[in-house]
Amino acid sequence: MNKHWLSVIIAACFEVGWVIGLKHASTVWEWIGTAIAIYVSFYLLIKAGEHLPVGTVYAIFVGLGTAGTVCADSLLFGEPWKLAKILCIVILLAGVVGLKLVTGEPKEKEVTE
Repeated sequence: MNKHWLSVIIAACFEVGWVIGLKHASTVWEWIGTAIAIYVSFYLLIKAGEHLPVGTVYAIFVGLGTAGTVCADSLLFGEPWKLAKILCIVILLAGVVGLKLVTGEPKEKEVTE
C-alpha cells in the first residue's frame, strides 16, 4: 500500500471524528476540534485524489467512514449491535477491499526538466 492509500485511510478516521463531533459537540473547543477534523479529512482526501482514481478513493473513504462511524456509535455510545448491522458492515467492507484490489497502483510521474 502506498502513501496515498494510507492518506485515504487516515482521512476516513478523521471523518469518523467529525461525524461524531457534528452530533455530540457542545462546547466551543469541541466544535473547533470538529472543524479541524473536517479540514484534515477533506485535505487528505483531495491530496489522495490527485494521485489515485477519484471515484475509487471517494467510495473507499465513504465506506470506511460509514463502517467506522457505525462501530464507534456502538462502542462509544451504547448503540446496540444487531446481526443485520454487522452483516451490512461486513458487506460494505468487502466492497471497499474489492475496490482497492481491482484498482491498479498509480504510476509515478516522471520528472522532466
